[in-house]
Amino acid sequence: MGSFALYLGISITTFLCLATKISLAENPSIPIASEAPLELNLLSQAQDTVITANTIYQDRMTVPSFWWAKENSENKLLDNWIAYPSSGKEPARVDLVVNQQIWSLLDYFERYNFVNQMGNLARSYKYNVRVFNYQQERLATYTCDFVSNPYLCHIEMNTQSSMGIESSF
Repeated sequence: MGSFALYLGISITTFLCLATKISLAENPSIPIASEAPLELNLLSQAQDTVITANTIYQDRMTVPSFWWAKENSENKLLDNWIAYPSSGKEPARVDLVVNQQIWSLLDYFERYNFVNQMGNLARSYKYNVRVFNYQQERLATYTCDFVSNPYLCHIEMNTQSSMGIESSF
């Protein structure tokens, strides 16, 4: 029974990887994730141009807000975020910072589910998502083409095998 579950898991993962590659080939308009570095210093030295978990406006709603998602996270996976408005160079994005200990306990599908849920929330604000740990390693991305209707989106998960080989799906 164990080998069947392993075979099924590998088959599903392979299918998702191939479907993602085909999907990207058919939809070249989905933007690639920003290559800008994670700016952890903004968590303690906030600027007016970014929004973090500590940003509170008294006269209006803070957008985007992941506060509710952070507080309702049963496992306290989401630790903080930095939201950057769109610029002439890049679309709006939010960098989520996760608790590495909890992230490492999740399997691929639990991580994918987290990225998908946070991506759906960010998409409602027209933000792309990058997921990082405090070591500034990019763990996943959720990017969308906000010009198309409906939006075309893509999730990329960075996984590390037990042999230490890094790969991207």
